[in-house]
Amino acid sequence: MMKFKDMPYKRPDVKGYIEKVKELTEKFKTTDLEKQIEIIGEVDKLKRQLATQGTLVHIRYTIDTRDEFYKKELEFFDENGPKLQEYISNFQTEVLNSKYKKELEEHFGKHVFNLYEMEKKTFSKEIIEDLVEENKVSNEYQNLIAAAQIDFDGDIYTLSRLAPLMQSTDRDLRKRANEAYFKYFTDHMEEFDDIYDRLVKIRDRMAKKLGFKNYIELGYLQMQRSDYGPEDVKVYREAIKKYVVPFSQEIYKKQIERLGYDELKYYDESLKFKDGNPNPHGEPETLIEYAKEMYSDISPITKEFFEQMTKYELFDLLSRDGKMSGGYCTMLPDYDAQFIFANMNGTAHDVVVLTHEAGHALQGYLSRKQILSEYLFPTLEACEIHSMSMEFFTTPYMDKFFEEDAEKFRYQHLAGTMEFLPYGALIDDFQHYVYENPNATPKERRNKFRELEKIYQPQRDYDGNEFLESGGFFFKQNHVFLRPFYYIDYTLAQICAIGFYKLMKEDYENALNIYLELCKLGGSKSFLELVKSTGLPNPFEESTIKRAVEIVKEGLKETDETKL
Repeated sequence: MMKFKDMPYKRPDVKGYIEKVKELTEKFKTTDLEKQIEIIGEVDKLKRQLATQGTLVHIRYTIDTRDEFYKKELEFFDENGPKLQEYISNFQTEVLNSKYKKELEEHFGKHVFNLYEMEKKTFSKEIIEDLVEENKVSNEYQNLIAAAQIDFDGDIYTLSRLAPLMQSTDRDLRKRANEAYFKYFTDHMEEFDDIYDRLVKIRDRMAKKLGFKNYIELGYLQMQRSDYGPEDVKVYREAIKKYVVPFSQEIYKKQIERLGYDELKYYDESLKFKDGNPNPHGEPETLIEYAKEMYSDISPITKEFFEQMTKYELFDLLSRDGKMSGGYCTMLPDYDAQFIFANMNGTAHDVVVLTHEAGHALQGYLSRKQILSEYLFPTLEACEIHSMSMEFFTTPYMDKFFEEDAEKFRYQHLAGTMEFLPYGALIDDFQHYVYENPNATPKERRNKFRELEKIYQPQRDYDGNEFLESGGFFFKQNHVFLRPFYYIDYTLAQICAIGFYKLMKEDYENALNIYLELCKLGGSKSFLELVKSTGLPNPFEESTIKRAVEIVKEGLKETDETKL
């Protein structure tokens, strides 16, 4: 193991990689079981090597999107990734057709064969150029976000750095900061509309080339959803409308009372308490030290994990000019290492993103020795269980980060689950409309988004902001552009995380052990199989949504709101 900064990058030899995979594919067809197992391992090693180099490029580019070297290397991967996929896909087809399939399933587990079957349906030579184009257009969106330089009160801000001002206790400052933030999207509305329009049409074109009715069918397969489909998600969204939306409105009404306002404008929603939101005490370096102490206290395995993260500097946390927005966790398979990327800005979100991404990283750490690279991470809705549940497992330690404001943070975090679920369902509902109607105009899409906002977030008052009234809020949600149908995964995981919250209140150590066992499984099972392994209820069942609301209601009652 070495520090992240010392990990060497070398552009892969694409021709050599292709020839090696082709050679192994031919050998696989004519050999015995023992040799087939060995060849699957050899191909997997090649995939890990390629993934490691590609991930190094991605991390270093997102850290500084102005770095011309890594920009060119990212373009190299965007151009060649889909072409390499063809040869991996051919190999996986031979694995599926093996006369030893039953024995291979016993050795590697059945789930990887489900993954291969889904990938077989989502790829063909015909769409390689479309995949390359999709990558390029997606990068246009990321570059446009990263390029934001907002002149506000005499200073220049990135989108991320405006966040503290957007939560100011000064209502006029808060309003102006929000207006400045969304003015960037207003000024570039045609560009955002155009980028999204092209992405939608590329994806629709790919789906139809592959024989699907629309991109929804292809998108679900690309998300590797093997045990539920669009109808299940539709029923799930209806349950959120039925149980969560009404309760979220109660939470907003209490917020209005706390703030002493007659009505809540969109720029007020981020201010939860009249005297200000809880902010962490200390610089980012201090927060890392607090986190190190916290993970040392939680368990020996979390202590070991976090010490590796700090020892080898597997973080990049500060917001800077040219840095990509948002946060993520990723894995470097050749090093059995995880990496956390964030944009700290002095708000409570710094602690949320640190614990959230640490949940992902811990899962990667615990499943790093899985037999196949497909099992290193599970499908994304299962990944988010690890992250969102970790947010809850760390709440008893928030006094260290927030001191006298720790109870405020815990209340805000728990209430926030009920504010988030309707938004997550809104994003998903919107995307289903978009891909059912790929020829809708940008204006029609924005109108639809605003229409759905009024259903899922009826409290939202844009105070006459023309851009937001036109339905442009989704421009800021990168998942809509970059990862279609991903966003509902956060909500499914949130329901599961609320289940862990209930378990940890009853018996913290037992809940933690169940969570750690889930992490160790990595991606060796499908989403619902992983949920079942924990004993948590199926999130698609209406009763589960109803119970989640009751759990949060009960939890919020434990706080004396008059003291917040």
